[in-house]
Amino acid sequence: MTALVDRPHIMETGHFEEVAQILARLEKGARLEFTDGKIRSKAVPDGSHGRIMEWLTRRCVQARPELWLYRDQGLKVQAHRVGRARPDGELAPSGAFAGRGEWADPDPALMVVAVTSHDADTDQRDRVEMPRVYAETGIPLYLLVDRESRQVLVHSEPDGGRYAVRHSVSYGRRIRLPDPVGITLETERLKDWVS
Repeated sequence: MTALVDRPHIMETGHFEEVAQILARLEKGARLEFTDGKIRSKAVPDGSHGRIMEWLTRRCVQARPELWLYRDQGLKVQAHRVGRARPDGELAPSGAFAGRGEWADPDPALMVVAVTSHDADTDQRDRVEMPRVYAETGIPLYLLVDRESRQVLVHSEPDGGRYAVRHSVSYGRRIRLPDPVGITLETERLKDWVS
């Protein structure tokens, strides 16, 4: 609230409803992103979301110990790096984001990860907008763990504003994360964390 008191002109911009909605969500702990010229907030992860990220971190580090799955590192995204996204995780070489600040250049990222939340924006954000944003940025893989559909989706081969290849499996099946990641995931455990 101090930001609004210190800058009363914000309330005169005609964006009061948007600012109010963002602040209301921030009070619940939401995180902000800026893509396609719009400020958006992401819901705070729940316990099952966190457990899925813990599982994925273990799988990635066991298979590729030289990598780390960074959680909530902000990335500069889109063609001219003017956007700001906060994926649930970024797989990159260990130490890749050290000293890079809150919003890092995405070049070290081999893969970005999203685990769907139970908010109204998840369909548009995680299934439509973010695959386009990450493909446009040139990040090799986008992994979506979709708790609603109980599927794991791998988007690969970024081609401008889209990923040319999309592969999905239902929870319980094996899925290969293609190069440059080169890891196979056994997804049976995801059935335990659908909520």
